[in-house]
Amino acid sequence: MGLFLVIIAAWLARIEDWRSYTPLGSGGAAGESGYISREKPAGISRWLTTVDHKDIGMLYGLYGVIAFVVGGLMIMLMRIELLDPGMTLLSNTFYNSLLTSHGITMLFLFGTPIIAAFANYLVPLLIGADDMAFPRINAIAFWLLPPGALLIWAGFFPLGDIIPAQTGWTLYTPLSAGVGGGNQANAGVDLMILGLHLTGVSATMGSINFIATILTERAEEVTWANLDIFSWTILTQSGLILFAFPLLGSALIMLLLDRNLGTTFFSIEAGGTMLWQHLFWFFGHPEVYILVLPPMGIVSYVLPRFAGRRLFGFKFVVYSTLAIGVLSFGVWAHHMFATGMDPRLRASFMAVSLAIAIPSAVKTFNWITTLWNGKIRLTTPMLFCIGFVSNFIIGGISGVFLASIPVDLVLHDTYYVVGHFHYVVMGVIAFAGFAGLYYWFPMFAGRMYQRRLGKIHFWTWMIGSNITFLAMIVLGYGGMPRRYATYLPQFATFHQIATLGAFLMFVGGLVWTYNFVVSWLEGPKVQDGDPWELREDGMYTNEWQWFENKQETALADGGDGDEEDGLVADGGEPTDE
Repeated sequence: MGLFLVIIAAWLARIEDWRSYTPLGSGGAAGESGYISREKPAGISRWLTTVDHKDIGMLYGLYGVIAFVVGGLMIMLMRIELLDPGMTLLSNTFYNSLLTSHGITMLFLFGTPIIAAFANYLVPLLIGADDMAFPRINAIAFWLLPPGALLIWAGFFPLGDIIPAQTGWTLYTPLSAGVGGGNQANAGVDLMILGLHLTGVSATMGSINFIATILTERAEEVTWANLDIFSWTILTQSGLILFAFPLLGSALIMLLLDRNLGTTFFSIEAGGTMLWQHLFWFFGHPEVYILVLPPMGIVSYVLPRFAGRRLFGFKFVVYSTLAIGVLSFGVWAHHMFATGMDPRLRASFMAVSLAIAIPSAVKTFNWITTLWNGKIRLTTPMLFCIGFVSNFIIGGISGVFLASIPVDLVLHDTYYVVGHFHYVVMGVIAFAGFAGLYYWFPMFAGRMYQRRLGKIHFWTWMIGSNITFLAMIVLGYGGMPRRYATYLPQFATFHQIATLGAFLMFVGGLVWTYNFVVSWLEGPKVQDGDPWELREDGMYTNEWQWFENKQETALADGGDGDEEDGLVADGGEPTDE
């Protein structure tokens, strides 16, 4: 699939002089290709037809937030059910449906798109490009996502006999292949698989676009030496997507063929159920780093702004990013230690799984050293960055234990794994996302949020996430299996504690929603292009220069985009070129 999309991109490059196409923020275009300059249409037409990277970034952001809300409501229903050991509120089948859809929604419909939102809006601004390399492909990549979400959630709609998938988000065969007479043969599973396939195509198209943009569209003053750390992580992430998502797409097609045409890719007598696990996790573990590397880039970019000093060891942060990208393809079988695979293979995967913790630790020490003796300002973005580092340490160390075969055999498929994974996904990825949203909110909205509400949001999430996920880790040590709708009475106390923490996070989410909606509509307008007073510490960067030009010229495209002397893209060293 990746090769196919590269061929399509090359073909489009031949039929259209895309290098001479200069999209303007006003929606028009100028250049030798003969495009006519037009104003952006008003109303809904603007959003349905736009190819402007900033507009598409906003669409990705809205989509990601909607998915985040849907996935959050799903888990709140599940946590309410888990207050009591028996089945009280939900049926077993509906609980399994929520379990499946929650995981897929948060990973594929929230995680990847919200990163694409930041990347689409910011990467061209950071590297001095007019737009993405392929603006129309950028738009197509986004518009594949809404039908993908509708297909994934189709079972929850009143569509006759179609019911939601109950396979778990990992789609393990033979359950997901429809073997037996249960609900897994229902068309809702097929629709979910098709929706997943669309999201994979979208991500792959986007990754090609980001690679082409960063390689070919950088301004002359933006070199590899001073490319910002966020763009480095997006480039690495895009490379991972290009190799990982096409494999998932191939596996999903094989699964569809097994379900509907009687092929035997994953049947016991042919490829076997282990084949699905190998294919899925060869995608699945790089997917973890696809989701976590850009948030690491956001924290590496935002944290120094409020520490009053450059990112410590910038080159080593870049090298560790590339190292994680390479090593991530050699650790997938640590998800399969309990399957009875060859002990020699298990040992090799254990070694690589332990080794990948080293570049992650390099980043952690660099963040802490950046804070050391810095002029720290505890703004809301900074608080979320510090919370990110704290949660990442807990989530990372708990993962190191799972990389050890003897420990994993004891804790596999328990709530310990759920706690570890959620520390990474919610305590790390979501915290970095909120840090970015608060930091760039003045640029996105032209207004400032309510700072007190921002800090209330942080503390409810910091306290709530640790209560919830630490309780899950304790449940795992006690032997509580994951994915169960009912449980033994001795686990009730810690399930109730976990639900209490989830309610705290839910309240924080309501505060955040209110703050952003009201501030977007009625917040105080930003008066200058430096709302965070970055110039005082020499931390002023390209995207804020664009924002200042936009304010000064009152044009939607940010003016002519000329950069000031000595302006740097990343917080690295200014260049003399």
